[in-house]
Amino acid sequence: MEARAIAKYVRISPRKMKPVADMVRGMNADEALAVLEYTPRTTATILAKVIKSAKANAENNHEMDADKLYVAEVYANQAPTMKRWRAASMGRGVKILKRTSHVGVVLKERD
Repeated sequence: MEARAIAKYVRISPRKMKPVADMVRGMNADEALAVLEYTPRTTATILAKVIKSAKANAENNHEMDADKLYVAEVYANQAPTMKRWRAASMGRGVKILKRTSHVGVVLKERD
């Protein structure tokens, strides 16, 4: 049995999200939330929100024990990129890529 939660179109690049995701992969859900609370990166708050949602899904929809949950999978995949233009010298324009992510978490019960 597993519980999932996905946050789509998060306005942060997957490259910034992946090191924090690697940090909590395999941890107990409560332990992962405690670590993310004191991690000084913007991505930590986004990932904590998704883990809390997956934990709530596990408890309410799947009747899983909250104390036995662990983070089985965490991923931050690339979502559509917003393309913007910025004025540059000599009448040119420079492309700016504003990247977005799809962040997903899968929680499972330990036996």
